[in-house]
This record gives sequence, structure tokens and C-alpha cells, in this order.
Amino acid sequence: MSVKNLDRNLMLVLVLVFLTPTVAMSAPSLAPFYIAASKIAPNEKLGEVVKKEKVATEVPGAQAWRIAYISSDVNDKKTISTGLLVAPIGLPPKEGRPIVSWSHGTTGSAQNCGPSQQFNPAVDLNQYYLPNGNSWTDYGILSLTALIKEGYVVVATDYQGLGGGGRHQYIVGQTQGRDAINAFRAAGSMRETGAGKKALLYGWSEGGYSVLSAGSSQDYLAKIGTAYDGIDLVGVVALSPVNFSGLAQFAIKSNAGNSDKAIAEISEPLSKDIFMWGHLAGIMYGLQAAYPEKLRLTDWFTSEGAQVFDQLANNKCFHVMSDSLTYSYGDSYQSLARKSPANTAAWIDAMIAGGIPGNAPIAPVLMFRGTKDAVPKSMVDMYTVGMCKLGANVRHIELDGATHFTSPVEAQETFLSWVKERFAGKQLPNACLKN
Repeated sequence: MSVKNLDRNLMLVLVLVFLTPTVAMSAPSLAPFYIAASKIAPNEKLGEVVKKEKVATEVPGAQAWRIAYISSDVNDKKTISTGLLVAPIGLPPKEGRPIVSWSHGTTGSAQNCGPSQQFNPAVDLNQYYLPNGNSWTDYGILSLTALIKEGYVVVATDYQGLGGGGRHQYIVGQTQGRDAINAFRAAGSMRETGAGKKALLYGWSEGGYSVLSAGSSQDYLAKIGTAYDGIDLVGVVALSPVNFSGLAQFAIKSNAGNSDKAIAEISEPLSKDIFMWGHLAGIMYGLQAAYPEKLRLTDWFTSEGAQVFDQLANNKCFHVMSDSLTYSYGDSYQSLARKSPANTAAWIDAMIAGGIPGNAPIAPVLMFRGTKDAVPKSMVDMYTVGMCKLGANVRHIELDGATHFTSPVEAQETFLSWVKERFAGKQLPNACLKN
């Protein structure tokens, strides 16, 4: 055996020793608020706030709370979701304040990856990869200061599984979309916010998928008997949104129904480097969490891969997890996945079923993508073309030179005025007629 192979085998032994369940790290520590929230049975109305605590904020004229509220996943199973709620101080207008629901980008799948868990969460968006990033993860709320200044109530879901117990269903758009919708209801049900009925969704990356899914969830938005019925959705803003269900539909169609080839087509571009592969592995992990009776981790992961990724996903937020994969596996990261995945038809079905519903959104949609974005243009084009055919009003703006991480900030000037016009009820030409 060569020295190189010996070193490789020794590394694998050490990884397995430290990552096997028999000697696994304990679950990540959580603040008392989240420990208590995760023990609450989700038996109340959708959107019911079951726990809250005041948090400090430096945003002028604002007050803020951590909240835990009732939501439900793609299978209509009720969950506890946590999040952050920020509202202006003072008397609201007679009609109540508009509500804006923020859906964040990828932070990970562990219980301690919810953005509201930061020491100072009620701030403008702070990103790990940008120069002002000061944490191991992204946190804060995009344009929070500007939105509060306009007099809006701003609510930001952590998503289920990121502080309220249960496994996070990463990139299951309908689950995250329902978390965003129920966040509206939570915000409206708290009298301290002075919230009205007009509401708007906005989100980035994973959150972009969330809001596109929520925007087409008419029946869920129209439910009665919730903690706050009658939400009037006036717009959706999606920043660098992934469109995973659209990608799966395209892959299965272009491969004439061959699910093995479709999975390979989806996986190949997301396997070129360890950072993107971590997202792909997280997607598979999240899908299996949503559909445990239909999917098994070992359909896609090797036995070692399932064990290692389960340990990492349950203990580390995404950027730290990515570093762990790089350190332990380097260029051999693809050894954690099966060369020929099993049960591929069920995986394709899950990708489509958990994604954006196949009907037009009930409100106009404004989408942004950077020309240097990690999200392929084809993903947003698929959504635009498909929804325009269904009678939607979708405008797609390409931000010249913007990356996946700079696009939210660069889009602010445009979308903030668009949001204001939607709440004012200003007439909007149908952008689909120009696409």
C-alpha cells in the first residue's frame, strides 16, 4: 500500500471514529427560548404565537421580538417555527400597517442555524461572504431599516427545523413557503404590531424559492380559522431564487421520463466543487426529511456518506459544515454519494411535489438575478415563461455584474419603490407582455 493510500485510509478511519453515532458530538447548544419552543406541541391555529420574547434592536423607531409560532409542512403536518418580528413604535394607521415577510437564504439544517438566534438579530442583512460579515452564518433582514422607516411590520421566519425542533426540510419550497405565510399570521395576531391585512413576500436564494412557492399557494393563503385570516397578498419579490422543481420537471421531460438520467443531469452541475456539492447533498437531505416514507438517505448517499452527512447536517450550519467537508474529504467529496442513485423516480417526484405549485401566483412577481450569479439564468427563465403562460405578471431583472451574494443589496433601490407602489395600490402593467 502506498503512503498516499495509507494516509487516505487513516483519514477515513479518523473521520468515522469522530463522526459515528456511538461517539457523536452532542446536539448544538440552544438558548432557553428555543429549547422551550421545541418542546411545545403544535396544536394551536396556524400562525398562533406560542412563545415570544422582546429583543433589543438599534433600528430607529423599532421594537422587536423573537417568536415561536404554529406552521405546517408540505404534508400539512403542523410544526413549530421560530423567527423574528420587528414593528414600528407608536400608533398605527387606521387600516393597520402593511406586513412584509422575509425568507432567508441557506443557513444550514441544524437547530442552531435559525437567523433569529444571533446575539443581535434585528439588524439589516449581514452576510458571511461580504466584507461586513461578522458571523459564521448569514443573519439579519434585508432592507429592515428602510422598511421600518416606511411604517411596515417586518417578520422573518427561521423555517421549521431551525430552532423549533424537527428536521429542516431544506429546499422544499412549499414547506418554507408555508412558514412565510404563517409568519404573516403570527405578525397580524400580535396586537403590539398594529398590523393590517395587506402583505408582501420577499426572499433570497432558498428564500426566493420559498416566496415563489408561497405566492402560488392560493388555497393555503385563503385558509380560514387561522390566527389571522384574510391576508391580502399584493406582491412577491424573489432575489436569486432557485427553482428546483422547475429544474426537475425540465430534466425528466428532456430525458423522456428516464429518472436515472434526470437525476444525473440535475446532480452534475452541482457536483463540480465541494461548496456546490454541499448544497446538493443538503437538498437530498431535506427532501428525505420531508418524505421519509418514500425516500432513504442511502438511495443517494453511500452508507458512509449518509452517516457523515447526517452528523454534519445536525450539528453545523452550512458554511462551517462546508469547511468540515473540505478538511475531511477534499477532492474526494463525491465518494460520499452513490455513483448510481436508487429509487430515482421517487426522488424526482418529491422534487416536483415539494416545489412551486403549478398555478399562477395571486400577486405580481418581481425577480432579480445577478449576471455572475450561482443560480443559472435558466432557472428564473423557466419560472417566468411557465407562469406567464398561466396568466401571471412576472418581471425579471438581470443585475449587471452582481453575484449571488451582492444581488440582494444591489436590488434594494428598485424593489423598495416597487414594494411601496404595491402597498399603495398603484396600477402595474403586465410585464409578461414584454417578456
